[in-house]
Amino acid sequence: MEPELLRTLLMNVTSTSRLAVELFLQLQSDSEESDDAIDSPDACDNTLLVTDMLSTTERRLWARETSTEWWDHIVLQVWDDEQWLQNFRMRKATFMGLCAELAPTLRRKDTRLRAALSVEKRVAIAIWKMATPDSYRSVANQVGVGKSTVGIVLMQVCRAINCILLRRTVTLGNVQDILDGFAQMGFPNCEGAIDGTHIPILAPPHLASEYINQKGYFSVVLQALVDHRGSFIDIYRGWPGKVHDACIFRNSALFRKLQAGTFFPDRKITVGDVEMPIVILGDPAYPLMPWLMKPYTGKLDRSKDRFNYRLSRCRMTVECAFSRLKGLWRCIYGKLDLGDSSIPAVISTCCTLHNICEGKGETFSEEWTSEVQSLEAEFAQPESRATREAQHRASRIRDALREQFEAESQQ
Repeated sequence: MEPELLRTLLMNVTSTSRLAVELFLQLQSDSEESDDAIDSPDACDNTLLVTDMLSTTERRLWARETSTEWWDHIVLQVWDDEQWLQNFRMRKATFMGLCAELAPTLRRKDTRLRAALSVEKRVAIAIWKMATPDSYRSVANQVGVGKSTVGIVLMQVCRAINCILLRRTVTLGNVQDILDGFAQMGFPNCEGAIDGTHIPILAPPHLASEYINQKGYFSVVLQALVDHRGSFIDIYRGWPGKVHDACIFRNSALFRKLQAGTFFPDRKITVGDVEMPIVILGDPAYPLMPWLMKPYTGKLDRSKDRFNYRLSRCRMTVECAFSRLKGLWRCIYGKLDLGDSSIPAVISTCCTLHNICEGKGETFSEEWTSEVQSLEAEFAQPESRATREAQHRASRIRDALREQFEAESQQ
């Protein structure tokens, strides 16, 4: 081989190896055993030898140049609350409060190779990806990071939110306040409305047929119980779209707690001559239980129709909650481009952020609902199916309520 060609090949190999060696040395210096390694004379000699060999090689760029001008100077310094709301679904003060809560988990240290992303930028990347239909590449170019970084940061932020905020945000609030809220809407001793919604996803690599719902697209199901304001009380997510709502419900922790009487406090009222516990409201897909009221089906007389009207009026809270959830976080109304294990975490994060925004009184733009409605033709929700006959005790409670609503209408 020609000496000049050999020299060129060696220089290329040396230049490529330099970055690997530097990264190795960096990781070695950061490890807990680094002190012992440095104390070793042989280790010091080897380190100096490698450094001397590479010191004469010109360093090459290992990452492409990116611009952070948009984030550092436009978003942080120029945008007003309206612009924050349109793009991040929350005002700047709410965003900064969220960052402060997550900072202990998300903060990273600078390394010799690069400066760590700030907590604010990490949260911004995740929220921007969840709130918009933008691709990973588009988000990366906007914020000034690599495309793969967007995916990594998204899951880091989702895990932090689910670890720190989920349990204390998606939870049962003031019981009496919720009871009063549903009573004003026309249904007594009610503490929530339950329903499921299908989240479109890409075709899974395994058991894909299990994820095809009645409408013919791949999905996972989010089951949610909401209060009278549309805030999530309980969520259960991740089941394949082929599975029926009643089956998902029966396998949930919520069902077991309601069946055992441990989810709500023991507050009963008397309707006519029937004792009635705190109830939740569901559609015909759910089983009729003493603590779960659903509509009458089949041939309806006037009193049954009136009962169904009141129940439906209160059940609209969960439908509105899903509509607002999807309007806020557009990622769950396109096809979620994530791995199977990551999808439930992102859905939980969206529900948590929904409750945070509701609690902070963030403005919801009807324009966002219109955007979601334009996609309904492509991802229509499967219709509910009726289940088995109601249990005797539950039927008596429902009939007593129907008779009371009928008597109230006569007054």
